[in-house]
Amino acid sequence: MQFTVSQIAALLGGEVEGNGEVSINMLAKIQDAGEGQISFLANTKYEPHLYTTSASAVIVGRDFTPKEKVNTTLIKVEDPYSSFTLLLEEYHKFLSYSKAGVEEPSFMGEGSVTGENIYRGAFSYIGSNVQIGRDVKIYPNAFIGDNVRIGDYSIIHAGVKIYADTRIGHHCVIHSGAVIGSDGFGFAPQADGSYKTIPQLGHVRIGDNVDIGANTVIDCATMHGDATFIADGVKLDNLIQIAHNVEVGSNTVIAAQTGISGSTRIGHSCTIAGQVGIAGHIVLGDKTRIGAKAGVLKSIPDGHIDVMGAPTIPVKDFFRSYAIFRNLPDLSRRLKELENKVQKSSPAEE
Repeated sequence: MQFTVSQIAALLGGEVEGNGEVSINMLAKIQDAGEGQISFLANTKYEPHLYTTSASAVIVGRDFTPKEKVNTTLIKVEDPYSSFTLLLEEYHKFLSYSKAGVEEPSFMGEGSVTGENIYRGAFSYIGSNVQIGRDVKIYPNAFIGDNVRIGDYSIIHAGVKIYADTRIGHHCVIHSGAVIGSDGFGFAPQADGSYKTIPQLGHVRIGDNVDIGANTVIDCATMHGDATFIADGVKLDNLIQIAHNVEVGSNTVIAAQTGISGSTRIGHSCTIAGQVGIAGHIVLGDKTRIGAKAGVLKSIPDGHIDVMGAPTIPVKDFFRSYAIFRNLPDLSRRLKELENKVQKSSPAEE
């Protein structure tokens, strides 16, 4: 990737102060950047680095006025952090979508079709009757089962396993080790104490602009025709378990090591922190926020409701309870002291 400062400024809607013809080929932190690299200044704590940086260009706020001489070219924008984030996104796209063609050995089954500019890495396997959109990147050792649909501009990283009949939207990213469409945890207890496997016949449906972290698992639905559903814009961290028939609403974010039990419905724009356990067959309303290590055992209504604890209670109640819990050793000590005083002051038994 190589662009001039003026080209980058045009992309960001910024103004150039300095040499707009300087070439940029990489992004870097302001304290570490060198020639040919661009950085940004959003936090005034890092302003001293602006006067010593070797970066060829630095993105700053439109109203920024240097206190000392600046030896680098400045690009002035409304929001330096957002502008640098946009550059990171464009750089990531450049890296992610630069690969094209088919590496050998790889396999694609009968009746499968792909769009333009696809990349299929070595040892990737694509089953029969698969439909893959344009600019999709499938990295080595990925497995894609029969009848899968993958939308345009999606990226399937190395070692991903996508079971049959899965539907994946446009602009999705699935990271290494993720498993999509595996059997749900369905076992019927028998009279002799053993368990009989319940066949899992449904599939997984994933919307557009969904990110799925490494080693995350999404189980298929139980009944044929039903789907475990991940809506548009959902962001899933690494090491998450989503059970059969779960529905996750749009723009919900879920952090690592969270487990969601079967048939639970999660609303849109929810935030679920790490190591949360969510019981099955409940409904979490829109915009619910759940603190780390929480245990959610019952439904939560819509609204900006913040909960914590196991089982969960409203955050304010949790911290009030925690304040009491934290003081229990001192309260216990004072109680014993009080008991001793009462015993000493009581008249001796005759």
